[in-house]
Amino acid sequence: MSTTAKKGKQQSAKKEGFTAEEKAAMKARARELKDKTDGESAVRAAIAAMSPQDRTIAKRLHELIKAAAPDLSPKTWYGMPAYAKDGKVVCFFRNAGKFKERYAMFGFNDTAKLDEGSMWPVAFALTKLTAADEAKIRALVKQAAGS
Repeated sequence: MSTTAKKGKQQSAKKEGFTAEEKAAMKARARELKDKTDGESAVRAAIAAMSPQDRTIAKRLHELIKAAAPDLSPKTWYGMPAYAKDGKVVCFFRNAGKFKERYAMFGFNDTAKLDEGSMWPVAFALTKLTAADEAKIRALVKQAAGS
């Protein structure tokens, strides 16, 4: 391979690295692993830092999750509000601004007890919360937590 071809490959490799948002999330995760702060306070701080639209959704989700599955512990995960059982994240909220996306996302990790056949949804796009959305989330969180 010529020197010019190698240089071109190196430059394209640099451009394919992590985004600033991804790096920030990784740094947040490293801090979370070091600092053993109160999960409730950390979640409230993460929510407070969100845009007004995302903050409204996140606050309501926080209330819904705590009421639907009180055995889940709030904590942050990569800087996002998350809810864990036995130290393992079951569900989380990713605000739209976190990775400059057009919608927020409510998702479940593999510890969630949502298995249904050979395929089931593990994440939902959110632009707002309706009463029907809240009812569905409540039911999913209860099921995911094994409540």
